[in-house]
Amino acid sequence: MKFYKPLLFLQLLTSTTAFAHLGTIVGKVTDARTRQPVRGANIVLTGLSRGAITDEAGYFQINNLSPATYTVEVSFIGYTAQTHTAEVKADEATVVNFILTDTEVSLNEVQVSATNPQHQQVISGLDIRLRNINNSQEVLRIIPGVVIGQHAGGGKAEQIFLRGFDLDHGTDIRLTVDGMPINMVSHAHGQGYADAHFIIPELIEGVDFKKGLYDADKGNFSTAGWANFRTRSVLEQNFVKAEAGQFNTYRLVGGANVLKKNDQNAYLAGEYNYSDAYFDAPQHFKRLNLLGKYHGHLSPNTNLSLTASTFWSKWLASGQIPDRAVESGQIGFFGAIDPDEGGQTSRTNLNAELVTLTRHNHVWKNQFFYSNYNFDLYSNFTFFLEDPTNGDQIKQKEARNLWGYNSHYSIAHGIGQKQATFNAGLNYRHDITHDSELSHTLNRTRLLKAIKLGDVNEANLGIYADESIQLSNRLSATVGIRFDYFHNQYLDHLQNTTTTKASASIVSPKLNLYYTQNKNLQFYLNMGEGFHSNDTRAVVAQNGLEILPPAYGADLGTTWKPFPKLLINAAYWYLWMQQEFVYVGDAGVVEPSGQSVRTGFDVSARYQLTRSLFVDFDANWAKPRAVGEAEGQSYLPLAVKFTSIGGLTLKNKNGFSGSLRYRYLADRPANEDGSIVAKGYFVTDALASYTKGKYTLGVTIQNLFNTRWKETQFATESRLKTEAEPVEEIHFTPGTPFNARVFLQVSF
Repeated sequence: MKFYKPLLFLQLLTSTTAFAHLGTIVGKVTDARTRQPVRGANIVLTGLSRGAITDEAGYFQINNLSPATYTVEVSFIGYTAQTHTAEVKADEATVVNFILTDTEVSLNEVQVSATNPQHQQVISGLDIRLRNINNSQEVLRIIPGVVIGQHAGGGKAEQIFLRGFDLDHGTDIRLTVDGMPINMVSHAHGQGYADAHFIIPELIEGVDFKKGLYDADKGNFSTAGWANFRTRSVLEQNFVKAEAGQFNTYRLVGGANVLKKNDQNAYLAGEYNYSDAYFDAPQHFKRLNLLGKYHGHLSPNTNLSLTASTFWSKWLASGQIPDRAVESGQIGFFGAIDPDEGGQTSRTNLNAELVTLTRHNHVWKNQFFYSNYNFDLYSNFTFFLEDPTNGDQIKQKEARNLWGYNSHYSIAHGIGQKQATFNAGLNYRHDITHDSELSHTLNRTRLLKAIKLGDVNEANLGIYADESIQLSNRLSATVGIRFDYFHNQYLDHLQNTTTTKASASIVSPKLNLYYTQNKNLQFYLNMGEGFHSNDTRAVVAQNGLEILPPAYGADLGTTWKPFPKLLINAAYWYLWMQQEFVYVGDAGVVEPSGQSVRTGFDVSARYQLTRSLFVDFDANWAKPRAVGEAEGQSYLPLAVKFTSIGGLTLKNKNGFSGSLRYRYLADRPANEDGSIVAKGYFVTDALASYTKGKYTLGVTIQNLFNTRWKETQFATESRLKTEAEPVEEIHFTPGTPFNARVFLQVSF
């Protein structure tokens, strides 16, 4: 009975309705094993086109019901469906609680919701149940259509490709973990830099994502899409996992519950990595992650989550090497021109989330977060182009404090007899850096020239509201609007410590329409405006011009279950941007350029072959172009034209499990006229494991067929020490050869 206390107070409440003598069904859905709320569960009234989607606290509410007896059904991927009977009385709230037991994943359980489909995450909910997330790169690959590349031995943030974008390290995709920002504004290495390596993969409970700029509560960087990674509130079991592999690679990770009661949970987790990697010059890569999380009830209707984590990493890198140096035999495919590249980084986070169900059945979420971040990177992109004697090594460094506050208030209500939800919220973020630096250096030890040195002070306030309403049994809509204000300030230590300031604001409207033919077929039209901000150091130099260049987009798509065990999502999309980010090879940074337009088509399919065997497939076509440029001169350098990801997954709680997965990235122009081409690749990875009781033994293999491939590529003008003239051509970081690891996990 203690477990039901958080909801008993609801029985005393009455519902605020538009018409007298109507009632309400309210309740909560929880996991029987972890006792945690189940978010995204589909609630329907049998035989009626009425229902709801549970929110992040597991609550749901269905308003404006005539007094009668209803059958309430709940279903969610990976859980056994349940039904309860509810007797609704006039002017009263009837409480219906569900405790779901987990079961084998079945696509039969997937239904397309007609109620509040804006917040239904069908694909991500399915993938997180099936995918084996065994390394930090797999964290980002959960997002359908995302292809990533690493070009610093695992130390830097990955390069991200999505929807016709080379997103560099995060220029146009908004990434968060438990609502806390991952992207860094005005970062020393590039705008939007998003290093997700402080997330321990085994602690990910789910990921919410959406392609496009159609959500009012998502602001900066969400032009191509957004993703929020959710970490576990409680560990189902304590665990220790040890890995060892080729190239002197080791990993140890573990987690243990230190408090596990009905109304309180807390656990500690840690991870350590070491690898020399596959390069000729050993990387000596090290990474340490520590995390502690508490989740509990402050009162029957208020939940508190506290998370503290710290992350540190250090590495050497072989950098991006020119084609001609490999072809001439000067260096090998895994060699280096300047083996002194590399760096170190750290991040410490505090995150507090308070979720309250008010006495009027409204949900109010408040969040406070803080990060202390440090970054120190040495690179050499052009070798001896600028300085034939000392070379062109550069140093990029910063120290940052980041804090912020998010508030979200949600009201489930009725408009006439139509189900509706109103959301309103506020986002505040403040970044202050100390000695953000770009310098010309020699051998990491000698400063040759200070190029930029100063302090960034950047604040962003966002306010938003949206209304979701079920207009009819089949048609629903979400209308939203967002306002953002930015204040940018830069203290330049190289210009007599002068301070320059700029500010700007932008309004972003959103419209999402959903037509649900039945529980197996839905069409949608999403439209909206969004933006990505520019680096403070760039905008203050222009007196605030182009701080917030807008973007306009639309998606026309469908979610379709033609058969009980086949799910398809497809969309044609369009995106126009007032300003594009373009990679500048000689400086190793991303700079703003002109207008661009992208069109494309995405398709994702998930099919269940047998009870435990699944196949998934994602394909993404795009046509990215610069606006106003002559034909043949309008290519966007490194912007992807076609990507595909897919594979087979065998998923069993005991016995054998495994996966065979591929990723494909097609050839793409590396410069504006397409005369230099970044070659594509097709790489296959595999995983096999065996579980018996509390033990799991397995092996993971990257690049199963030992394909020789270039993971990241850039068109860069450079000069080698023996050359009289510079050459512009592809510079690349090689992808991993056949790379096997074995692991043993013990759960207890």
